[in-house]
Parts: sequence; structure tokens; C-alpha cells
Amino acid sequence: MPKASEIKKNQAIEYDGRVYFVRDIERSVPQGRAGGSLYRMRMYDVVTNAKLDETFKDSDILNLADLVRRSAAFSYADGDEYVFMDTEDYTQYSLNREAIADELLFITEETQGVMVILLNDAPVALDLPPTVDLEIAETDPSVKGGSATARTKPARLTTGLVVQVPEHISTGDRIKINVEERKFLGRA
Repeated sequence: MPKASEIKKNQAIEYDGRVYFVRDIERSVPQGRAGGSLYRMRMYDVVTNAKLDETFKDSDILNLADLVRRSAAFSYADGDEYVFMDTEDYTQYSLNREAIADELLFITEETQGVMVILLNDAPVALDLPPTVDLEIAETDPSVKGGSATARTKPARLTTGLVVQVPEHISTGDRIKINVEERKFLGRA
């Protein structure tokens, strides 16, 4: 059982009888206290997606949740339900559009490395790879010699995500995106 200071982003913990994903952690060191750091964690309930902000001392002991991660691939969308198929045993997992709205900006049929997160054998969330390759659907025309400058322009990808790309990138190019920062990394 780790201390609060050992918890990392995107880990799941049990707190007050519920399971939460830790989405953000802020560390602060109050001036008047003798050596104790505080960790303010923004957590989301894995079932209801309700937000909870909680502050822990660095020595507080927390329980890690017992979640199962299964490798899966996007199969199809049926209304507001998105179906992912386990790549090992072909089990199908249905997730509601609201529960995975942010992740859908990075998922196409070709996306590799997607993990379905299960709590008590029920799918509750998706875990994405650190980088994904996506195609540019629309951007301003490329500028010849644009690679010599650091200027950028907005580009809308086929999934609807908008990122800033260098001027030499054009519509139809496949690019690599950092999922956590939502930033352009390079051509794919």
C-alpha cells in the first residue's frame, strides 16, 4: 500500500469505498509546517465519472484499486455505444460515448495499443498509448520553406481533434500526436 507521495497520475485508488482515477496531482509545501508536503489530487469516479478533489499528507497510506487492463481494438459504434474487441479472446466491451469522450479524439480503426480497463469484469474506461498516428483532415495550405521557421497553424484531424502543426504540414499527411499533451510530435 503506497503513501500519497508515491501515487502517480492515471493510477486507480480506493477511497471512501469507491474507486477513483487520479487525473492530476499538485504538490505543495506549506510554510508553517514542519517538513510535510501536501498532495492535492483531482480524482474521477471510474463508474460515475464524478469529480473529487482531495488533499492528502505525504505520509497518508492509500489503497491501489484492483483494475484489470485488457488489450483491445476499436470495433464499431452503435449509437452512443462504442464497442471494443479484446485482441486475445475476442470478448466485446461496450462503453458509453460520455464515459470516453476525451479518448475518442485519438481513436480510429487503425489505433494500436488501446487498453480497456475493467472493474469487476465490467468495462469502465480506456487507457490510450502515449502516442497515436492520425491523419490531417483539414489545414491551411503548406508553405514552401516553412520548416525553417517555428511558426505553426491549426490542423483538424479526422477524429475532430485540433492541434497546432508546423507550416510545412499539409492536408492528408499522417502525423504523430502526444496523447497526454495533445501536441504534434512529427510526421508518422
